[in-house]
Amino acid sequence: MTRVLIVEDHALVREAMAQTLGRIESGLECVEARGSEEALVLLAESPDWDLAIIDLMLPDLSGFSLLGVLAKRYPDMPTIVVSALDDQATLRRAMKVGASGFVSKSSSGDELRHAVRTVLDGGVFFTPQDGPGEEVARGRGSRAQESRYRLTAAQTRVAELLGQGKTNREIADALGLSEGTVKVHMSAIFRAMNVRNRSQALVALSRSGARA
Repeated sequence: MTRVLIVEDHALVREAMAQTLGRIESGLECVEARGSEEALVLLAESPDWDLAIIDLMLPDLSGFSLLGVLAKRYPDMPTIVVSALDDQATLRRAMKVGASGFVSKSSSGDELRHAVRTVLDGGVFFTPQDGPGEEVARGRGSRAQESRYRLTAAQTRVAELLGQGKTNREIADALGLSEGTVKVHMSAIFRAMNVRNRSQALVALSRSGARA
């Protein structure tokens, strides 16, 4: 069973998201929390969570602060921000504190479901018009990445596909590698970039691409 924690202070929005996500698969369970404190209690009671969806404007601890806490306490649990604040600065701040996805509240239910599917599959998802940078998606700056982070040729190819938002499975298929090998490359890339997760790696890749 897939368990998703929805952290949103407006009941109607929580219920709408739960209903929308319930259409992804029959075994998906959505648990609702009205704020950060309630979310942390639920997470502490059971470590078996697959994803957290977080609003930024919460009544107690802010969504940004909650993302920071989750990144430290539950580094293996991905998070998606769903917020009415959808400007570029807000998106990049969410990425920096560890969000694996960002969806504007003006987006459709189909887009939210697509984001959840992508992140649950190990990828990253950001609303297209507010994405982490077209420079990375086109592979621009690959030589800069290889030089700056001292990546091997194989790691650079993996990093380029990571920058396009590909999942480990998609990267493995594209490069003719096993998923286990891709995971090894990912770990090495994260260490080289001094980041903890995919979203932080995307920020680093975007910056290196822009400076190429």
